[in-house]
Amino acid sequence: MTTDSIEYGAFSFIDSPAAVEALSATGLDWICLDAQHGRWDDRSVLAALDLAGPAATGKGERARIVVRPRAADFGLIGRALDAGAAGVIVPMVDGVDDARRVVEAAYFPPLGRRSFGPIRAPYGAPADVAAANDGILLAIMIETAGALAAVDEIAALPGVDMLFVGPFDLSAALGITIDELLADTGADSPLARVAAAAAAAGIRFGAFAGIPERAAAFAAHGADFLSITSDTDTLTLGAHTALLRAHP
Repeated sequence: MTTDSIEYGAFSFIDSPAAVEALSATGLDWICLDAQHGRWDDRSVLAALDLAGPAATGKGERARIVVRPRAADFGLIGRALDAGAAGVIVPMVDGVDDARRVVEAAYFPPLGRRSFGPIRAPYGAPADVAAANDGILLAIMIETAGALAAVDEIAALPGVDMLFVGPFDLSAALGITIDELLADTGADSPLARVAAAAAAAGIRFGAFAGIPERAAAFAAHGADFLSITSDTDTLTLGAHTALLRAHP
């Protein structure tokens, strides 16, 4: 549920369209189908988007659906968008050249080189490519040393809507812990650099928080598009809570 300017979402690792449908009705603003670390593939992504219907593009009352493809790959990005995803959160971008190729994959000409071939009507088949380009949420993950070094250039690329921090990979790349990453509030800290780049470009700053407490820490750094749970965590926590209530 949106609080002020913050949108809260969840990552889905289990390739269950029914679970996504249930999560989408909880008040979350967005759900990311994770094909990088989760079990999602082309078939299950399409099934989930079919079940979500208008919610996939944010036109319904339920959460909009975005996809994290397996890699920053031209074909994988196009397939996720052809299936009707509201956007993509693209992993392992290692610099501005990688980010430029991601933009080319996500947008139809003249902004990019995406091939027109929607496989899901009507949500994957807008009336014109301009409408499709306008409706895409393109988030570039900042999770490598190369991406952080080029964060200002990446943020300034036309078509990039969001810088999305992957804190586990980023902290590992920098040789620090995730707690140290979050605790560093210096003006030149990694998260301050991401926040400043996003603000200068007029785009959003998101992050994989995973838990509400970590989301609050990211929000203090200026992030406004935050994952607060996952389908696996929700199942585990729900079952554990029910067990404690039944047998204190």
